Amino acid sequence: MARVPARTGDEEPSPPPRTDGEEPGPPRTGGGKTGPPPRTDGEESDPSPAAHDTSSRMSRIGPRLRELRQAQGLTLTQVAGTARVTKGFLSLAERGKTSVSVPTLLRICDAVGTSIAALFDYPDQDVVRSGIGAPLEMGGIGIEEFLLTPAEEKHVQVMRTVLSPGGGSGGVYALEAETVFAYLVRGSLELTVDGTVRHLGAGDSTTFSARLEHGWINPGEREAEVLWSIAPALPRHVTKLRPRP
Repeated sequence: MARVPARTGDEEPSPPPRTDGEEPGPPRTGGGKTGPPPRTDGEESDPSPAAHDTSSRMSRIGPRLRELRQAQGLTLTQVAGTARVTKGFLSLAERGKTSVSVPTLLRICDAVGTSIAALFDYPDQDVVRSGIGAPLEMGGIGIEEFLLTPAEEKHVQVMRTVLSPGGGSGGVYALEAETVFAYLVRGSLELTVDGTVRHLGAGDSTTFSARLEHGWINPGEREAEVLWSIAPALPRHVTKLRPRP
């Protein structure tokens, strides 16, 4: 996805991806500016069955990313190297068997030449009823997300995120948009924008540049719910695919 490059707080490059299909091992650590403490996902730990039960898997968009990768003649090793993940982790993500942080998912999309918005499901009704929306997978750990605006809407994109205690983005990232508006419906939210932490309680809202690195986490012991407005809507481009031989 053409976007502002994002970081996950680890400025040191990851080890080269393994080529034997084994699962990822412990992460490397490094300095640099960090966002809210990310929960562990499949990129940073052994993908145990417990990790697979974490919400916000890649069940919908994982297979779509695999189709794009294969259509372009790219191997798991090539994409994993560009996205700075292991081959084993990428394989799990493509099969919807692990959770993926927002920054990591954006890197994978970039590596296969697509924007994340091109992979979204969109509401197909004029009125999105309470508790309903298009299930959304934009990465993140311990969350459920729903898209509330249709594909034809270009000026703004509204998302509803429900976070379990400790759930969040899994790191900091930036988006190819201009503005993000966040309104906390219930619970608590710790939002880091350009290295500065903002604490939100129920009814609080905040606005910031989408191009600044930002990350978020639910620090409370109860579920939290956030409405995000992104303006303009994230672009829906896909790289022109290579013709099959």
